[in-house]
Order: sequence, then C-alpha cells, then structure tokens
Amino acid sequence: MTSTTAPTAPTAPSAGTSPSAGTTAVRLRGLTRHHREVRALDGVDLDFATGTFTAVMGPSGSGKSTLLQCAAGLDRPTAGRVEVDGVALEGLSERRLALLRRDRIGFVFQSFNLLPALTAAQNVALPLRLAGRRPSRTEVREALARVGLAGRERHRPGELSGGQQQRVAIARALITGPAVLFGDEPTGALDSTTSREVLDMLRELVDRDGRTIVMVTHDPVAAARADRVVFLADGRVAGELTSPTVESVTGRMTALETTAAVTGPGTGPVTGPGAPWVSPTPATLAGNPTTPAGGPAC
Repeated sequence: MTSTTAPTAPTAPSAGTSPSAGTTAVRLRGLTRHHREVRALDGVDLDFATGTFTAVMGPSGSGKSTLLQCAAGLDRPTAGRVEVDGVALEGLSERRLALLRRDRIGFVFQSFNLLPALTAAQNVALPLRLAGRRPSRTEVREALARVGLAGRERHRPGELSGGQQQRVAIARALITGPAVLFGDEPTGALDSTTSREVLDMLRELVDRDGRTIVMVTHDPVAAARADRVVFLADGRVAGELTSPTVESVTGRMTALETTAAVTGPGTGPVTGPGAPWVSPTPATLAGNPTTPAGGPAC
C-alpha cells in the first residue's frame, strides 16, 4: 500500500554553519520541456550543490525561466528527472507536489507578489498560515530581521521601498526553511543601488546561513555575485563559469547572443504534451493544494 505521508520539512541551516560537503540540493537529469512547437529545454543535466549561489543566464528564449519553473516544481517537464532535497518530483501527485513546494522550496519573483492589504509580518507568515500553522511573533520578527527589516513588521507594502518589498518577499520564501531558494530576476525591478543591497543580502544568506540559491538573471553584475554561472542556449547547457567576474560573464553572454542572432532559436517540430506557462498565485507557491496554478498573480 502506497504511503500518503506528506514530505517533511527539513531543518533550516543555522547561522554560521556550513553545508555538508558533496550534498546536492537540486539535481536535473535529461530535463526536457516542449511548448507545442518549441523545445524550451532539450536534455539538460545539472546539479546545484547545497550551500551555493548559482546564476542562470542565456539569450532570450534560451529556456532560463522554464528551467527554474521545472526545477521548482511549478511546471511539469515533458521528460527527464528533477530531484529536490533528494525527493524525485515526477512521481508526486499534485497535492504532494504542492506540499513539497510549501516545505522545501522558496521562490522569489521580480514583481514581489506581496498582498497589499497585509503588513510585512502578515505577508511573511502567510505560507505558514496556509499550511495550518500559527507562526509565533518571534519567528516572524527574526525572519524579517535576518533580511535587514527589524522594526518594519507593521508596515504595509505601499509604505516600503522596492528593495524593502523584495526583502519581505525573500523572508516569506525562507520562513519554512526551504532546501533551495529560486529567484526569477529578483533584482530586475530595482534600481542599481537597491539591486546591489539585495544581492549583498542574498550573498550573505549563502555565506552566513548556508542557504542554496538558484537565480535567473540577465544582469552580468548580479551574476558576478554568484559562485557559479550556468549558461543556456536553445534549451541546452552552453557552458559555465566558476568564480565569475562582470567581464567574464559579459564576454560569454556577448558570444551567445551573437550566435543566437545568427542562427535563431531552436524551434524544430516536437511531439508530446506541452502547454504555455501561467504564473501561479502566492497561495499555490505556499502549498495550498486547492488553489489552481493558473490563477492571476497577486
């Protein structure tokens, strides 16, 4: 008889601790995603080590966002295998997948996706409340303090700057102690100064707390803050850089974009299932299995 026990949440890394050597937070094998006539991903093999910061880059249409969505359990791949914290996603029901997203996966968007009627503290507590838990005030205050927002618990999003709103979104994504934090252009809506502050904070979360971050970005300055940059082109891995610099990232991106302009994206005919990506609601990301993924983003 198949067990119906939900995946249990892992213990969050404590401040100042290092992740176990050689552990993998996310593993992708043969990852393929077809959207009708477009090969968005075409047999991607990647590992994202625990306690590391990885940036994912590539020309427009290279498959960056699709990679993130499949790795985070927000989209089902056409073929291949995704493992998060040792759990294979392809065999999970929609309910169990929603529970895994709630407990082990954090996601941060470019547009923050905060609920405007709620305070910063209420926004951060939302994933726990949707999971049926009553978070303590201390737990929420500590989550906000960890992203530099001590004393801002009662402020609503409209009373915060863009950078502060993104910090609230990051605190909300981390409140459940996820195995990995995914970011889809998390600094894309911020000015250069605020972007640098948010990137400093993400870097500190990795170095101080042992968090694992995978971030899609188009910005070489943002990518250079990562430990590693993975490049995609036409849905395939096109190389990577370790210890990246702004100059090395810019040079690699220029070469890829030049090639893409000459050859065009790979759009050969495909067979098998495929459907356009629709942005999920915050409730879906928080693990409310009754909320459809196709609802409007808040």
